[in-house]
Amino acid sequence: MRSREDIVRRLTEPGIVAIVRSSQPVPILPVVEALLAGGVVAVEITLTTPGALKALTAARAVLGERALVGVGSVTNAGAAHAAIAAGAQFVVSPICRPELVGLAHGAGVPVMLGAYTPSEAQTAHEAGADFVKLFPADGLGPAHVKALRAPLPHLRIVPTGGVDLNTLAGFVKAGCPAVGVGSSLVSAAILRDANWAELTCQSRLFVETIQVAKAGAAGVR
Repeated sequence: MRSREDIVRRLTEPGIVAIVRSSQPVPILPVVEALLAGGVVAVEITLTTPGALKALTAARAVLGERALVGVGSVTNAGAAHAAIAAGAQFVVSPICRPELVGLAHGAGVPVMLGAYTPSEAQTAHEAGADFVKLFPADGLGPAHVKALRAPLPHLRIVPTGGVDLNTLAGFVKAGCPAVGVGSSLVSAAILRDANWAELTCQSRLFVETIQVAKAGAAGVR
């Protein structure tokens, strides 16, 4: 079993958290296998996806420690308890719920708390969140992250919403250790057609893009 510290580190290597969200049940195992083949190791299954926890438990039984599979859209303690009991290796909330931190950490599980404003982001950090999920990030962009981290450089911001191959490098340059990527990676068409080869191809593109961006950001420092 991985430690919380190890999971936190792995979430930033390479730093792509693939988000699976669907109105229909999703065959999680082939999705995760396709992502792994492209170099993406972290997968977030949202609780808004039917059968999310059952699929998570089944996938973890097969995958073991090869992937990091977590649960998103966690908005209260009950949902966090259920996610961890099902085997979630990390917990993600779209909102700032400080009470989730102690619950998750008590189980050895990292947590991302959602934030949109500077005050929410700092509250999440002070509560002990391992990462601050900037959501939705599409209306803010990399310039907002850069401005936010100027007075608050300690924030480990993971933007979600609006992250694609065109915006990814900008977020990394602004200081984000990881990004959450939803439909621009795990698209509705890929899930509908079970096009796992395309998912692997897209995964490789995202991994290559973030690796180049991180190398460039490191060179600037």
